[in-house]
Amino acid sequence: MLPIILRRLALSVPLLLVVSAITFLLESFVPGNPARTLLGLNATQEQYDALRAALHLDRPVGAQYWLYLRGALHGDFGNSLFTDEPVLGLIGQRLPVTLSLVIGATGLASAVGILLGVYSATRGRLSRRLVDIVSLLGGALPNFWIALLLVAVFAVKFGLFPATGYTPFADSPGQWSAGLVLPVVALAIGGVAMIAKVTRDAMLTTLGLDYIRTLRASGARPASIIWKHALRGCGLPLVTTIGLTMIAFIPGTILIENVFTLPGLGTTVVDATNQHDLPVVQGVALTFTAMVIVVNLLVDVLYGFLNPKVRAQ
Repeated sequence: MLPIILRRLALSVPLLLVVSAITFLLESFVPGNPARTLLGLNATQEQYDALRAALHLDRPVGAQYWLYLRGALHGDFGNSLFTDEPVLGLIGQRLPVTLSLVIGATGLASAVGILLGVYSATRGRLSRRLVDIVSLLGGALPNFWIALLLVAVFAVKFGLFPATGYTPFADSPGQWSAGLVLPVVALAIGGVAMIAKVTRDAMLTTLGLDYIRTLRASGARPASIIWKHALRGCGLPLVTTIGLTMIAFIPGTILIENVFTLPGLGTTVVDATNQHDLPVVQGVALTFTAMVIVVNLLVDVLYGFLNPKVRAQ
């Protein structure tokens, strides 16, 4: 198992380099000029040229990227062009918000999706058709529209949860959890549909295998057959689907955080893109990539627990 993890980590290095290079190149095409934005319209040309030189904006894109890469290799990801705050410090402040959304949505989508999938696989055709309908709706409806609908109903009409804002867990655990309910639900709905459908299909296949028939013939309890044996047999496709769902939630937080005004990496990268704040955009892009790498590593580890052949490689 350890060699597999080491290979994945080795492959992640060129991936991070490619992501940083593509982000740097694409950001150079975004309209706007940070030097002009910082100085305003009343600055002289001499002031403008001096600031461009100080920010290395007067150099070719390749030279700018090399300066950034050399600093990043030494642990220096630069400072925000507008707040002069270190990028790593800014990401450290905003990352807990995004992680709360991603982990919370993954947990909710997994629990509800597995329950729906198992129920539909064991209760007949009507329930299976209902899961198909839920899957279709969950995949078709955009999560930002669902977020606005949740705000209109549960925040504005009934006042059950706050519509916007974020309270740190250390300040008030109750307000922290209440503020995350609507964003997590809005983000998780699409994942619930996908996980339910995969669970249903995998469970139907597993329940038709010979060892399940043997367990039934030996008098094993139905609940034990479903939740202990059959569900474990669905482990590999379930782990794959949950991992892909979690990866999809990472960029999905950008829209959700902006709808609910949450101070996470999603709102940070939108503001930084509008301001042409390249060090912050680069830092967030690399953080998102690192999160994807971590999720893939977790999936590989779970594969090893579920399939002994993977551990033997």
